[in-house]
Amino acid sequence: MENILLVEDDLNLIDGLEYSFRKNGFNIDVARTVKEALFLYEDQKYDLLVLDLTLPDGTGFEICKKVRLTSTVPIIFLTASDEEVNIVMGLDIGGDDYIIKPFKLNELISRIKALLRRANSFQGEASIVSSNDITIEFLNNRALKNGEVLDLTVAEYKLLSLLMKNSNITLTRETILNKLWDGDGDFIDDNTLSVYIRRLRCKIERDSNYPKMILTVRGIGYKWNVVR
Repeated sequence: MENILLVEDDLNLIDGLEYSFRKNGFNIDVARTVKEALFLYEDQKYDLLVLDLTLPDGTGFEICKKVRLTSTVPIIFLTASDEEVNIVMGLDIGGDDYIIKPFKLNELISRIKALLRRANSFQGEASIVSSNDITIEFLNNRALKNGEVLDLTVAEYKLLSLLMKNSNITLTRETILNKLWDGDGDFIDDNTLSVYIRRLRCKIERDSNYPKMILTVRGIGYKWNVVR
């Protein structure tokens, strides 16, 4: 049974979310502040975090940044704002998904289940893929650059793994979205995929403005280019 940490200060929303989460078989802990959330996170092991952006003593962004120092646990942001700058910021600092308030509980549950499936889908592969000084250790669920572990989110790890397993093959944007996000077009779009590509390039390319490994094939998609 998966453990979820919900960080939200709206009592009415908390009641509904707690009921819905437990009804769907999840264990849930609730924090109403940044301080309480970080205390619970350090004391317990969670499979997924649901973070409200606006909290009495800070923001969900602060929690995400702290968590990403040591973990790739899936993170969903709850936000009352649909401004692109907030959405992109959340993804850039390590968020895996976001949902805009008001939302339907069933939609949130569906996104949670999809993220958990994605997080678990790369577990247990006893193989290694390596090129361009980048190595994917599927058994250990990690990626390394020149022997150093890369700090990747779950989505970034899955994207890099997909590209490297299909080296020198152009993957359409549709193929990538269907493979990584279960074909649920309502959950992610082309713009968000572009954010993940840009973020991944920043972590592995020598110059992300002039990428040599993750190439854009204009009008089609992306390709992992084996340089060495």
